[in-house]
Amino acid sequence: MFLKVSLLLGFIVLGTHVWTIQKEFVDISKNQDYFVVSMEFAMAVFNDNNVEENAYRLLEVRRAKQKITDRLEYFIDVEIARSNCRKLSNNSENCFIQENSKMEKRVTCSFLVGALPWNGDFTVMKKQCADF
Repeated sequence: MFLKVSLLLGFIVLGTHVWTIQKEFVDISKNQDYFVVSMEFAMAVFNDNNVEENAYRLLEVRRAKQKITDRLEYFIDVEIARSNCRKLSNNSENCFIQENSKMEKRVTCSFLVGALPWNGDFTVMKKQCADF
């Protein structure tokens, strides 16, 4: 009897876990807390890995999607542009986008970010960018 109850309880727990997993991405608010943090993380990784001296800033979030697996997964489509600030500058409030100059550069990027935000764990799983 104990074995049957244990098995039944195990199936209920497993079934509940499987039921909560989303198989497809769904549109979400661009203001959702965990999405915003994931987007900021993706931008920081982009700037860290970019060989240019200037940092890029966010112009527009074009698409925000979420899928729940063993973590939160965010599909992020953005338009970004080169700013006048160096990457190591801590004063991002005074950074502006390079416009109408030879330094102007706009890029569209799609990021797939895996997040366990309650653990502070973020990973850029995929990144694809192209000049705009």
